[in-house]
Amino acid sequence: MYAATATSIDPEDPLSGLTLGEIAEPDPPQGWVRVAVKAASLNHHDLWTLRGVGITIDRLPMVLGCDAAGVTDDGDEVVVHAVIGDKDAGRGDETLDPRRSLLSEVHPGTFADHVWVPAENVIPKPVELSFVEAACLPTAWLTAYRMLMTKSRLRMGDTVLVQGAGGGVATAAIQLADVLGFRVWATSRSEEKRARALQLGAHEVFETGARLPERVDAVIETVGAATWSHSLKSLRPGGVVVVSGATSGANPPADLSRVYFLQLSVIGSTMGTREELAALLELCVDTGLRPTIDAQWDLHDARSAFERLASGDVVGKLVLTN
Repeated sequence: MYAATATSIDPEDPLSGLTLGEIAEPDPPQGWVRVAVKAASLNHHDLWTLRGVGITIDRLPMVLGCDAAGVTDDGDEVVVHAVIGDKDAGRGDETLDPRRSLLSEVHPGTFADHVWVPAENVIPKPVELSFVEAACLPTAWLTAYRMLMTKSRLRMGDTVLVQGAGGGVATAAIQLADVLGFRVWATSRSEEKRARALQLGAHEVFETGARLPERVDAVIETVGAATWSHSLKSLRPGGVVVVSGATSGANPPADLSRVYFLQLSVIGSTMGTREELAALLELCVDTGLRPTIDAQWDLHDARSAFERLASGDVVGKLVLTN
């Protein structure tokens, strides 16, 4: 089968390890199902893999990709849940299984003609969503949904600040927060991305680090070191910062005195459960919400998609199709 595979690791030149071509079909564990991939979307996770984050050389070559929508051998149209984990080991939440992984970390990913996953990791694709739209949801959108709905403690009418408008999770968070009834503020260094954030549903936008008109109830943080201080300073007493990434660095000054004096909560969040993905699909159907798609390519031209992702000049999702 044809696939986009990580064959080597280079932190400085990640795309040097990207190989496109025919590979042998894997031998999946018993009870797993095969999905013919119709569409798969890129995430920064794919670039981090090529840099050697979350994977070791002994696992290479590894088919890249976490997200997919496609058709099972039985003819069912499905969305693939990328978290491979044991719900019981996570006390009812597979993302809390200490041994959980994402597709493309331990098991081959979705940038291929076919992907194999546990039977419980396929969810019926609503007929209202195209394969391309559905393939955008299982990682970035699910992450944003869990941050907002499960972790943030937000109530309708509360104000949420989304740092770094333009990234996949941030873009999803802006759209989701708006449709969920929150007041949405967003930041970006780019005037173009700030304008785009307004189109996506942000009520106000600001330059990164700018003083806000008032403090917010929660912050959606995926940037890390570059925005961390601003995130803490932007919270009202008792506010919450939910963090699911640190693309600009993972070790900023903690500012613990501010955290305890203002009784702030810092909550980590990673991906989401099968049930949360099903709820996200239902929300998209009920509200008409659809993921923003920046561009799409055929799987055979995956290198162009990776180059676009690496450039950072993206608003929304990049998609590969078969």
